[in-house]
Order: sequence, then structure tokens, then C-alpha cells
Amino acid sequence: MELKLGYIGLSILMTIILVVIANKATKSSASKAPAKLLYILLGWHLYIYLLSITGFLENLDFPPRFVFLTIMPAFIFVGWFAKKAKNSQWLLSIPSHWLVFYQFFRILIETLFVFTVSAGLLHVNVTIEGYNFDMIYAITALAAGWLVMKGYYKFGLIWNYLGLLVIASIIILFQLTIFAPHVFGPNTASFPLGFLQYPYMLVPAFLMPSAVFIHVLSIVQLRKKLT
Repeated sequence: MELKLGYIGLSILMTIILVVIANKATKSSASKAPAKLLYILLGWHLYIYLLSITGFLENLDFPPRFVFLTIMPAFIFVGWFAKKAKNSQWLLSIPSHWLVFYQFFRILIETLFVFTVSAGLLHVNVTIEGYNFDMIYAITALAAGWLVMKGYYKFGLIWNYLGLLVIASIIILFQLTIFAPHVFGPNTASFPLGFLQYPYMLVPAFLMPSAVFIHVLSIVQLRKKLT
């Protein structure tokens, strides 16, 4: 139960932070920021929960259901939102370092991963004990945020692009562990189906896309500031 509460609590915390960021943009800009973001996020959380309790996602046959029903829609939203933000002034009203500091939460995800492995609900390959080094990247968020706050926007851009590459490597790592475990050796255990249940599905369906979302917003913002 404590493990489940950890995932739910972290998701609630990050949802609140996203809404705070949106409200900051709304109050600080003459342009209308996405004030309805809260309703979008709540609707998405409800969708993930209802989809999870059906048990439809608990299937690792190819093509993966959880990718097409959760990750892909989230990424489509990120792309659409980024396109709208590109020509909006409200994005410049968000403190640049906020968008960098946000990525620090990934330390908490990776910490939860370690306990999830102990519970037999996650493969060790996709954690810091295996081949996932996202925790190391997330530790740099504080220093990177401080540098961006001091005006080192080019550094912030590089750091964000690196963050997207790290996430891409994790996605590949998950896919290989699920669909091609033999890559890591003939005796590699299969991926636990338990991680496709709620609330663990919040990681690929919400927490990971939210990290991508903020990386993309930060890149768009910093590029606007450098022009």
C-alpha cells in the first residue's frame, strides 16, 4: 500500500506543480495562458484510472496496448501544446529556472523504482541498479536551474536536449526489456505484468510525458529568449 501511495502522491504533487506553473503564466502575462490545464490533467488522470481498472492494458503482446492508448496520446498533446506555446507570450512569463527545477522530481521516480523491484513489480534492468541512469541526470537539475536563473540560456538548451535523450534511452530500455529481453542475456527474466496496473501505469502515462512536456516548453522558451 505504501508503494502505491508513493506513486499516487508523486503524481498528485506534480499535477499541482503543473497547475501552479500555468497559473503563474496566467497572472503574469497579458496573454491568456492555459487556465484550463487543471481540467485537462484531471480528465487525463481519470482516463488512465478507468483504462487501468479494465485490465485491458495488462498485455505485453506486440503492438503494446499501453503505448498506443497512453504514451502516444500524451506525446501528441505535448506536440500540439508546444506548437501553440511557440507563438504565445505567456510562456515568457514563467521563470525559466522553474522549468528546469521541475525535472528534479525524476529522482523520486527512480527511488520508487528501486522499491518497486523489491516488490517484484518491476524489472531491475530499468532502474539505477540496471541500465537506467536518469537519477544521475535529475541530480543536475538544481545546478542547471541555478545557471539558467543566472542567464546561461544556451547551457539550459543543451541540458534540456540531453534530458530528452535520456528519456528516449529509458523508453528504448523499457521496450527492449519487455519485448527483447534476450538482448541482456539468455537468462534475463520477463517483465512483470504488475507494472501495467494502476498506479504504476502513471509513470509511462503521466509522469514521464510530463517530464517531456516541461523539457519541450523550456526549450521553446529559452529559444525565444535567445532570439
